[in-house]
Amino acid sequence: MPQLDMSTWPPQLFWLAVTFLALYYVISRVAIPRTGGVIALRKSTIDGDLAKAKNLKDETENAVRSYEAALADAKAKAQAIALENRNKLNAEIEAERAKLDAALGAKIATAEKKVAASRDKALEDISAMAADIASDIVQQLTGSKITKAAATAAVSKSLGK
Repeated sequence: MPQLDMSTWPPQLFWLAVTFLALYYVISRVAIPRTGGVIALRKSTIDGDLAKAKNLKDETENAVRSYEAALADAKAKAQAIALENRNKLNAEIEAERAKLDAALGAKIATAEKKVAASRDKALEDISAMAADIASDIVQQLTGSKITKAAATAAVSKSLGK
């Protein structure tokens, strides 16, 4: 095997050193800077993307806060409008209720007057009827006939009129 022959070692060592130095030069001057540049470019791109993402996150949070504030404001306005409408409707209902109460009060007063008039008329009719019945009873019991005026006066006296 020629690798183990000691007489061929010096040229092999020379070409090993030349190849090593050439590879070292190529790697140190070409490959490493390109790789470092790519790594630096990627790092700067990632840092830029992270900064953009943080900015967008901050903008989103600000937009969410302003949306929530606007939503809360809209809810408050809606509640105020609903309260105002409820108060208006309650006032209208109370006004209508007062009108109905007045109308019903007038109808009740009229009905009470009619009932009182009917009761008074019925009492007058009862007095006249009682006088007729009393006249008939006296005639049947005593056989004498009394006048209608006398019977009416006797009924009125017994009723306390």
